[in-house]
Amino acid sequence: MSRLRAKVAVIKTTPENVLKDIGRLCRLADMKDALARDKPVILKDNISWHLPFLSANTTPWQLEGAILALKEAGWQDLVAVHNNTVVTDPVKGLRLNKLDGIYRKYAVAERFNFKEADVRWVEYKPKFKTRALHKVFRHRIMIPEYFIGKNIVHLPTVKTHIYTTTTGAMKNAFGGLLNTHRHYTHSWIHETLVDLLKIQQDIHSGIFCIMDGTICGSGAGPRTMFPIEKGYMLASADSVAIDAVAARMMGFDPLKIPYIRMAHEDGVGIGDVSAIEIVGEDIRDVNFKFFVGENFVSRFGKFFWFGPLKGLQKLLFRTPLVYLFVYGSFLYHDFIWWPLIGKRRQKKILKTGWGKLFVDFGKEA
Repeated sequence: MSRLRAKVAVIKTTPENVLKDIGRLCRLADMKDALARDKPVILKDNISWHLPFLSANTTPWQLEGAILALKEAGWQDLVAVHNNTVVTDPVKGLRLNKLDGIYRKYAVAERFNFKEADVRWVEYKPKFKTRALHKVFRHRIMIPEYFIGKNIVHLPTVKTHIYTTTTGAMKNAFGGLLNTHRHYTHSWIHETLVDLLKIQQDIHSGIFCIMDGTICGSGAGPRTMFPIEKGYMLASADSVAIDAVAARMMGFDPLKIPYIRMAHEDGVGIGDVSAIEIVGEDIRDVNFKFFVGENFVSRFGKFFWFGPLKGLQKLLFRTPLVYLFVYGSFLYHDFIWWPLIGKRRQKKILKTGWGKLFVDFGKEA
């Protein structure tokens, strides 16, 4: 990634015009220059939760707008890849978040990168000194062979995260390049994200990001948040720069967020907003005043990922004991937080213009 130039496009949009506006956004962000013309494009959606909680996941209009923009620009060979975690069901997530119908509508092939039968995992030998992955995976880093030599378009949302303060383009690779053992990296999550960006820049023929800020998430993300209507969309070929701009819009100092600062220091993108060319909307006075907060999972993580019980990780997370925590997280999010808190927050946001668009999306006219 060159230090000479970083551009981030930011626009305000409306439910009525969002699909057309995403095309304009991609032109402003020079998508044509970011992706190799003769290579397929991997669409890397972001399913942080299989439940349809607006702000947590790629929105249907974000996905459809991205597909339309790519096809208009000349890319017809599009392939969808979805993340799977130990607590997230991507098949259910695609259905409940209304993404599967869009893939079918535009005949986008789908590959689920978490099944051995779907994707062959191969060893990646870094051409750089890794910050964390060599320690976590004992010098044997495995990535999906299918990713090598292809373009990738990331589709994250503007939201906070309990472990990384914010999450966006850089962290969206977390659910694609690493398998379901990716939780091993949590104690070194910031360093891991920088390593993953370097791998992406080595293996992909082009990288682009379209970030949804129409409904953003504040609080204990990436799931237990407050959805907040904002009406923004962002795009960039620089994953660090778009994350930095989104962080600034949320009210954080990007260079105080370790993964953004380290990526900037390593020269793989621009994390200093003053050095980024921001086109489209004037966002100099934008400050959402978001906060991160805590939940059951973040309090747990303070002890076992970052705190005094860090030394027990091998026993707790690399043995069958890990399933106790997997089921605990699943029960907490799906059967306690969602019915008691999440549904009320979702009901409120569904009354907005964007919420109504989600309810009606995909219905026959």
